[in-house]
Amino acid sequence: MPKITFIDHAGTARTVEGVVGATVMEAALRNNVPGIDAECGGACACATCHVYVDAAWIDRVGKAQDMEQDMLDFATDVRDTSRLSCQIRIEPEYDGLTVTTPARQG
Repeated sequence: MPKITFIDHAGTARTVEGVVGATVMEAALRNNVPGIDAECGGACACATCHVYVDAAWIDRVGKAQDMEQDMLDFATDVRDTSRLSCQIRIEPEYDGLTVTTPARQG
């Protein structure tokens, strides 16, 4: 299973195992990662699972598509590497993916 590292706004890292085909948000919830609220449950209807994808990974993971970009309008401190973790499906090649959670969600 691919390992995903979540870094909180204070710099504390937590590495968890993700399930291929599940989302980064689901991996966070399954492992009680702080900073991922996921109020809509992964329906891309809010911005409470906002993360910053590490710059080394953004080309592999990809940028936000139109619907996701619309939801990011409701996020706080959006950056070029901002994504909603509910929209990132875990692939085997994502082993080592690193994302950072913002200081606060939406």
